[in-house]
Amino acid sequence: MGFPYDTADWAVVDGAMFMGWGGSAPGIYTLIAAIICVAVLWMGNSSEKAKYEDAEK
Repeated sequence: MGFPYDTADWAVVDGAMFMGWGGSAPGIYTLIAAIICVAVLWMGNSSEKAKYEDAEK
């Protein structure tokens, strides 16, 4: 994948420029990242709760 403009210069770029711009990829990747974050938070909370309950005994 080459430079998408006629002139190979970064000065001609006037907006966002990354793979998937204008399609559904950014939304899908954001959704996947959000799901991973929620899963990590849930697993961490479960682990901390178990360790807290063990420490109370």
